[in-house]
Amino acid sequence: MKSLFKKALVIGAIALAPAAFAVDMTGAGATFPYPIYAKWAEAFKAKTGSNLNYQSIGSSGGIKQIKAKTVDFGATDNPVKFSDLEADGLVQFPAIIGGVVPVINVDGVKPGEIKLDGPTLADIFQGVISDWGDKRIAIMNPGVKIPSGPITVVVRADGSGTTAIFSDYLAKTSTLFKDSVGSGASVKWPAASTVGGKGNEGVAANVTRVKNSIGYVEYAYAKKNKMTFISLKNKDGNYVAPDDATFAAAAASTDWSAIPGMGTFITNAPGAKSWPITGASFILIYKNPENKANVAEVIKFFDFAFKDGKKMAEELDYVPMPDKTTDFIRKNVFTKIATK
Repeated sequence: MKSLFKKALVIGAIALAPAAFAVDMTGAGATFPYPIYAKWAEAFKAKTGSNLNYQSIGSSGGIKQIKAKTVDFGATDNPVKFSDLEADGLVQFPAIIGGVVPVINVDGVKPGEIKLDGPTLADIFQGVISDWGDKRIAIMNPGVKIPSGPITVVVRADGSGTTAIFSDYLAKTSTLFKDSVGSGASVKWPAASTVGGKGNEGVAANVTRVKNSIGYVEYAYAKKNKMTFISLKNKDGNYVAPDDATFAAAAASTDWSAIPGMGTFITNAPGAKSWPITGASFILIYKNPENKANVAEVIKFFDFAFKDGKKMAEELDYVPMPDKTTDFIRKNVFTKIATK
């Protein structure tokens, strides 16, 4: 009986061990990776008892929150410059790869049926092309019945890494867009009929609601909301549809270890199958954080995500970071963070 009692205590101690060391981590920023961070957080909590409270407030908000030291980590799709990281005592690493997708609400058009190139897409988003019946769209889509109608452009109303990736692509493919609009987390969209939405969720909701509209969202949001996406002409001249294979093809040539601060866009990348609006989402952490115990758990969380979260990422059509890159992050980024 005494032996049985001892055994029961040991089992209880093992069962309670994760909860006893559980930590409540906080993060804030990009809406682009929110679906996968939520999924990873659920799995990590089941394994360790530690909880992640992630606020999906947009990349600009994530940078503000980490600089204000109100969260354990910030998240941004618009990478911070290496010189700024050094000045602020921050490190940065990419956590997940995904794609930004133009989505439309046009009667009778199927997903991927409309094909566009970068300059034409740029002209739509700056109002130079303002009707679905425009000749340039028709010439690019022979045999596709596209009803005429004034185009409503739906963009992000908040500072957004998704906007940074999207506008970076448009600026790379259209000199007119580069000179008149530019690129960044917040840009002044010139189209006369423009509607703003907060977060990927807000843009997806507005495109779904407004007939003849076009917007841009992270692919997981397009898929979740069963939205109609367009096919794009990539740098090699091929029309491609968005999925994890075309995102991976675009990211294949990126050598993250050669980039100071690891910050780069993956837009208009070469490759026969490359989706041209691919990007990564980045994590920002102080080298010498105030709450070292929480940040130590944040590092464990992303280490868990890199090792055990690949299948979960693929199920949501994200592309996991390559093993070579996550090894580099463990050896060259995690080791710069003081956790004791």
